[in-house]
Formats: sequence, structure tokens, C-alpha cells
Amino acid sequence: MFEPTAIEGVLQCVPRRHEDERGYFSETFRQSWLEAAGVQVVFVQENLAFSRQAGVLRGLHYQSGAAAQGKLVRVSRGAIFDVAVDLRPGSATHGRHVTFELTAANGRQAWIPPGFAHGYLTTEPDTEVVYKTTAYYDPKAEGGIAFDDPDLGIAWPMAAAGLIVSPRDRGWRRLGESQIGGGE
Repeated sequence: MFEPTAIEGVLQCVPRRHEDERGYFSETFRQSWLEAAGVQVVFVQENLAFSRQAGVLRGLHYQSGAAAQGKLVRVSRGAIFDVAVDLRPGSATHGRHVTFELTAANGRQAWIPPGFAHGYLTTEPDTEVVYKTTAYYDPKAEGGIAFDDPDLGIAWPMAAAGLIVSPRDRGWRRLGESQIGGGE
């Protein structure tokens, strides 16, 4: 069910689908899947984000300290290019990232543990992203990294000039300039 990625702790979930002429049925979450992958978590919040257009970029966000969040991310409609950046102090992969293509059609999900910045770019209009978190959102613990930080080298699938990005997300500093504390 869960497949490892190039960064330890970040996993991709590939739920099984039972298809016939009517469509398909799939379990999108089962606690035992995470436990079988060695992940012991309790989810406390679920979020839904809707983007009207392709080219909406959200992130790269993180929560620090006791509010650091693990996230199980999936797309219920549309498609995204999903990114997780390792911010864990002392990690051999600190500053590296992994990417996922998460779509409603492929049903894949990403497990992003605490200690990572997360962001995504919608690649289809009318996209819904659903994610469960292991800690409650705390605005005092929120931070971000510049999505276009050249040191990260993220190959976003659309040109930066055409992206729809909030002023807040355009204002985040590069990883080397950020004051990251408490584990995420």
C-alpha cells in the first residue's frame, strides 16, 4: 500500500481500486496501512482546498514546534504537482525534496511526516485537495519557504511567471534565510 520515496519517512500510498463498468470503489484511508508502514499517528484535523484554475501554487508551508504537522494528502477532483521539502535538523536529506503527481484519476496519496515544508501546484482547473493532519493548525507556528528558491531546485511543471500565488506565499524567504525552529 505505501511505497518509500527518495527521502526517508516520506511515503506514497497507492490504494487498491475495484473497477467495473459502473466505475470504481476504493478505500482512501485505513489506519492499519500506516501502521504496517511503521507510521504511528493520530489525525486531528482534515482540510479541503479548492482551486478554480490550473496554475494555483500553494506553499511551501510548515508548522514548527509542537504544532509540526504530518499530512496525508490526496486529490478528490483534478490534479496537483505535490512537493515535500525536508527541513529536519541534522537530516542527511535536509533541503532536498520529493515530488508526486497526485490526481483524482490515479488515486495516489502522499504521507509527509512532521519536519517537512509542503506545497503544491494545481495542474487542472477545479481541483480539490484533501489532507489529514496530525496537529491542529496554529498560526503562531506557521512558516514558509520560497517556492522558487533556486537552492531547492524544484522543477515546477509551469513557468513561475504564469503561476497564481498569494502575496503571502510570494513573500516567504529562501531556505537559507529562514528561521526554522522546533522541527518543521
